[in-house]
Amino acid sequence: MKLITAVIKPIRLESVCSELEKAGFSGVTATEVQGRGAQGGRTEYYRGQEFSVMFRNKIRLELLVSEADLERALDIIVSTAKTGENGEIGDGKVWVSALEQIIRVRTGETGEAAI
Repeated sequence: MKLITAVIKPIRLESVCSELEKAGFSGVTATEVQGRGAQGGRTEYYRGQEFSVMFRNKIRLELLVSEADLERALDIIVSTAKTGENGEIGDGKVWVSALEQIIRVRTGETGEAAI
């Protein structure tokens, strides 16, 4: 069992979730977060005043998958989260963590049955 965590642009959230659902991945958690990576901060202007924005708005997706479904889910997330043909700075990151145990609270099911 694996936990996929992806940090993506907010504009890609609907597309990524839609493609995951079409492929049978219905359980996704999305959280609004802020972060920065290679694109760094930016300078903005408000009423003639310059100010620096250190972090950008992002979405953090979390998805529990079986080992057998891992590559398929990763392919969907990476291909759908990418903006443009070759991608752009700030498209995000995806990482995978091993899970020791999952328990469905409602039924008490454990392991892959709880996914």
